[in-house]
Amino acid sequence: MLRLDLQFFAGEKTEKATQKKRQDSRKKGQVLKSQDVTSSIVLLAVFLFLFFSAGFMGNRFFHFFSQAFSQYILIGVLDEDTALLIYFDVLVQMAFILLPVMLIAMIAGVAGNLFQFGLLFTMEPLKIDLKKLDPIKGLKRIFSMRAIVELMKSLLKISLIGTVTVLIIWMNIDRVLGLAFKSPWIVLTSVAKLAALMGISASFVLLFISVLDFFYQKYDYEKNLRMSKQDIKDEYKNTEGDPIIKSRIKQRQREMAMRRMMQEIPNADVVITNPTHFAIALKYDDGNMDAPIVVAKGVDFVAQKMKLIAKEHDIIMVENRPLARALYDDVEIGGRIPEQFFKAIAEILAYVYRIQRKI
Repeated sequence: MLRLDLQFFAGEKTEKATQKKRQDSRKKGQVLKSQDVTSSIVLLAVFLFLFFSAGFMGNRFFHFFSQAFSQYILIGVLDEDTALLIYFDVLVQMAFILLPVMLIAMIAGVAGNLFQFGLLFTMEPLKIDLKKLDPIKGLKRIFSMRAIVELMKSLLKISLIGTVTVLIIWMNIDRVLGLAFKSPWIVLTSVAKLAALMGISASFVLLFISVLDFFYQKYDYEKNLRMSKQDIKDEYKNTEGDPIIKSRIKQRQREMAMRRMMQEIPNADVVITNPTHFAIALKYDDGNMDAPIVVAKGVDFVAQKMKLIAKEHDIIMVENRPLARALYDDVEIGGRIPEQFFKAIAEILAYVYRIQRKI
């Protein structure tokens, strides 16, 4: 029972997502994003552009209609070339009117996405996923907490936007009722201003709702990214390697280094001992070396093994406790002897050479 409980808690997603998990999710296109933020920014940008560029667009519209009702009607024969000419002329005029609006909407949409999750290009969301066709999962999505939140958000949008637009009309009710007695130009201008004002107000309301939705999306995004302790362990194994295997590799590397070190002891000139705890094997070639080097060193069991190999190969061993300890601490294998030890080492080597000449 205790083991099952531990497995349950190990599988519960209670830990924050690691940096690798976030990067993998981003590569799959799973990023923190609120569609309402992008929509509100696009609507606000378009309505603000329409509000401030109404004069320019109005002139373009009037130019288009005047040309349509004057120049095109005066054409006597409508053949294929004339129809193409009219078609291209209409396209140019409509482009002058609509392309700026589309460009503003595109820039606002890109800016809204960049503001939320930065620059990202991935094809993962476009891949076919048959799991999305599962009817059971579809029902779960319909009756999930996210669906309830989306419903409440839609109701909030309708309520607030409807309230704001009604308030604007109510504040301008006298002007609206008086449009029946105005000229067509005044009616068109007044309706355009009211429509732009309602659009801008609705965009600000939607922007306010989108900020709330962004924080909810952030909460839901972090919740979905959570990992269990077992997930973190598995990720560590996949990225850094299994700790057991890594320890075995390190152990194997230490064993190989130890064998190489032991193979160098027969080539040493002298082994300086503690005598029981430390052993340092030195080699010096006055023709190729400017100072003696440490070819092997060890402590305790390794030191005893070094002394055994030195004895088998008739390598002279000299007992010098402080020097052995100092060399073990200060010099790595393959390193040259520091200058502060030159005098002591020179005396030992001189002693070794005298014994070798006697032998």
